Amino acid sequence: MESMTPISCPTTPRWNQDRPFLTGRFQQETKASSKFADSKRFPLDSSSNSGVEQAIGCYDTPVQELIVIDDLLSAMVGVEGRYISIKRFHGKEDSIAFQVDPSMDLALQELAKRIFPICECFLLIDQFVESSSQFKNGLVNHAFAAALRALLLDYQAMVAQLEHQFRLGRLSIQGLWFYCQPMMGSMRALAAVIQQASAKHFVGSGVLNLLQSQAKAMAGDNSVRSLLEKMTECASNAYLTILERWVYEGIIDDPYGEFFIAENRSLKKESLSQDSTAKYWSQRYSLKDTIPGFLANIAATILTTGKYLNVMRECGHNVQVPISERSKLTIFGSNHHYLECIKAAHEFASIELVSLIKDKYDLIGRLRSIKHYLLLDQGDFLVHFMDIAREELNKKVHEISTEKLQSLLDLALRTTAAAADPRHEDLTCCVDRASLLATLGMHKDPDSNSIEDPVSITGLETFSLSYKVQWPLSIVISKKALSKYQLIFRFLFHCKHVERQLCGAWQIHQGIRSMNSNGTAIRRSSLLCRSMLKFISSLLHYLTFEVLEPNWHVLHDRLQSTRSVDEVIQHHDFFLDKCLRGCLLLLPDVLKKMEKLKSVCLQYAAATQWLIASSIDINSQSHTQKTMIRDATVTESIFNFEREFNSELQSLGPVLSKGSQAEPYLTHLSQWILGVSKE
Repeated sequence: MESMTPISCPTTPRWNQDRPFLTGRFQQETKASSKFADSKRFPLDSSSNSGVEQAIGCYDTPVQELIVIDDLLSAMVGVEGRYISIKRFHGKEDSIAFQVDPSMDLALQELAKRIFPICECFLLIDQFVESSSQFKNGLVNHAFAAALRALLLDYQAMVAQLEHQFRLGRLSIQGLWFYCQPMMGSMRALAAVIQQASAKHFVGSGVLNLLQSQAKAMAGDNSVRSLLEKMTECASNAYLTILERWVYEGIIDDPYGEFFIAENRSLKKESLSQDSTAKYWSQRYSLKDTIPGFLANIAATILTTGKYLNVMRECGHNVQVPISERSKLTIFGSNHHYLECIKAAHEFASIELVSLIKDKYDLIGRLRSIKHYLLLDQGDFLVHFMDIAREELNKKVHEISTEKLQSLLDLALRTTAAAADPRHEDLTCCVDRASLLATLGMHKDPDSNSIEDPVSITGLETFSLSYKVQWPLSIVISKKALSKYQLIFRFLFHCKHVERQLCGAWQIHQGIRSMNSNGTAIRRSSLLCRSMLKFISSLLHYLTFEVLEPNWHVLHDRLQSTRSVDEVIQHHDFFLDKCLRGCLLLLPDVLKKMEKLKSVCLQYAAATQWLIASSIDINSQSHTQKTMIRDATVTESIFNFEREFNSELQSLGPVLSKGSQAEPYLTHLSQWILGVSKE
């Protein structure tokens, strides 16, 4: 896939790093004057004027307890005390640890170490709040950091209350440990989430999925699970705001590239009429790999909802889901209300867009028009065109003037029943540079008798029609779909050409019926011409009435009940693929046989004038040795055509029988075509 539009984020102001006193980060930094490295002496508080104090072990145990409680209350908000210090470890993952003066009473040390985890968790959370507030971390991290900041305010209020009790002389170190217990599990769970999010640089969906998975893992601890669910809800509010604009308005308002739908702005809607792969509809908007877990099952529905709204906006229709039908998207709740909201928005967008392309842009009428011209449903204009453009179409491919063909086509359209169709002006001529077999990749024939001679290809083998389709119908009738129509047209057009040539040969035979030709070469030629004409007529009847018409009626009926554009595209593509297969264009063995048979028919039709003229000339002259030799040559030529045609026709039987096991419709073709040889 082509790269998406890069996201540019504003940079964090320099003063956020240069002036730590504005953010509170200075509290977390180890003081440069710390003498903690010797494990014996501790720095005094910055307000002390007495230099260096004695080790805490010099004091009695009750005094030590008071000092330790005071230091612990400072440590709980990320500030070093006199005998408790912060140690930072730098490596693959930065970590923080609190240490105590080893001379402290062992019982006090143990109790202090039990409280250290909550102090470390506070520091991790506080640092995450500061770093995640930068622009580059995205809206989800911003919202998560805001929720954590609110939690830390409650935590700091608890520490302030404990300090108040300490000042009143009502707090022991055991009491401090007791009051810290309820917050311990929650702070540890949040710290674990933060460590993973920071290590893996999660943003957007990654943060939401991490919070949700942690909440599920804490199913045994109701209070911690409730807290993580609350954090998920707060963090997802910004994400759901992006989602709401997409499913209700079709707009991606995603400044930091967090949304799970990517937009490829390099693909324009005009490419649908130029790109044979029709990438616009499938790749203009696409799903990213990081999808929030709670939206994974409905992600495809969300994608198509916004796509439908975008199509209507591109058409100049500023359609949005009505305010009365909108509802605030929320994650939590046993009824999964957000799923119902998304499904309702999808149904509205689907019905509105289908109604738009059916009613205002007349999709079915446009498809019927394409059927008239490219599937030869109304062939009167084509007969006239083949008459007036015969000379140009008989030229070699590189000699043909497309402009002249276009003017002749316009003339044919204006002077036939097609003139009543206002859409006939959208029809244009095009000439390919390769034959049908080469276009389909079947030109490499392992046999020595190659069907195609590139030098001899004329416009009759490469001529095709194209059709101008405007947005939004180009979503359904894309360049890719039109190329399939053109393949069918080229096959039908060439079959029509073969039929016209054989009709001309048959008329020549009918013109000399008054002559006594029984038992002569003319009689045999007449029978061969009739067999060939029967073959090509049966083939055209099969293509038209056994393949194209039934499949068209199925498509027409299905389009009446479709409720989304994707269904319309699916039905249309299915129709074209079934027609391609039914018209033998996806069956190399059968198609090559048909092309060979048509080639024999054209060679015979081209030689008919000479064969008949020679036969008449021979009958009118005396049977000299010269005329007898010439008679033998004419008869041998007719025999050769007859032998080759019958041989190819007979060899077609096993090919059709073999293919009919996988493709049942070939049985009908076999009944139509092989009946020729049995007459």
